[in-house]
Amino acid sequence: MDGRLQVFAGTSHPELAAAIMAELEAPLGRAIVGNWKNGETRVKLEENVRGSDVFVIQSMCEPVNHHLMELLLIIDALRRASAARITAVIPYYAYARQEKKTSGREPISAKLVANLICTAGANRILTIDLHAPAIEGFFDIPVDHLRATPLIARSLKREGFTDLVAVSPDSGGVARAEDFRERVGGSLAIIAKRRPGPDETETLEMVGDVNGKTAIIVDDMISTASTLVVAADQLKERGAAHIHAAATHGIFASNALELIRTSAIERVYVTDTIPLPKTQPGDHLHVISVAPLLAEAIMRTHKDLSISALFT
Repeated sequence: MDGRLQVFAGTSHPELAAAIMAELEAPLGRAIVGNWKNGETRVKLEENVRGSDVFVIQSMCEPVNHHLMELLLIIDALRRASAARITAVIPYYAYARQEKKTSGREPISAKLVANLICTAGANRILTIDLHAPAIEGFFDIPVDHLRATPLIARSLKREGFTDLVAVSPDSGGVARAEDFRERVGGSLAIIAKRRPGPDETETLEMVGDVNGKTAIIVDDMISTASTLVVAADQLKERGAAHIHAAATHGIFASNALELIRTSAIERVYVTDTIPLPKTQPGDHLHVISVAPLLAEAIMRTHKDLSISALFT
């Protein structure tokens, strides 16, 4: 790209946008992003973007639909203002758990969101830890799928834990837990579960030895924390000496923090892909910033350098 690098942001996560720009040592692009009096979303760019290589930072956190609409309108405004390339930087991609039909007469919401972003005019996607990697295939444009596992693994290695076991709370997360295990050392355990209903979790069996060890439950997101708490109970029954959790996206919906606070989990490691709730004593949250990772990915994308080199 020969165009200037410019970065804009929606209102979903101003703290993360500011941290990314601090890493890039550049100002955030000026734009009006708000609401009209009738409740409709308002977007107006206040800088010339003609011929620029533009990045839009917007996490699809609560309220999800509002932040999604902001992203679509910013992208549309950039396209109509003749930006040379538009990259949507989406730290947390919502609707990712709705990537397939689980019963009749259901939408595939993750695919629809991908269609909307492409139709709005995005040329590229930059995101972190999609719940289902197959979502990359929903886009007809390039997707750079970043991983937070190396960041989290480095943070836990500094804690000096010994005799670790990385625990996958379901069969779908085995590859993630194995990647984590390779980076921090230790062994691997897998919990088999099923979901009898929405946001309900039932443990079936566990494979792996956790007796007397420090167990780290590795997942991509913590939403209602039901999966996490059920896994922790299973680990405690199997004799784990210490139980921690590590996840990329800390959604903490409903009373998730209260469930964690009263569970066997001693500490939770999460990144700041979405704004985190105000913590209370006893929440035991340890936050790891993804701003350096996203800033490096933005600069590498702008300079047409390898993104995969970030994870070797």
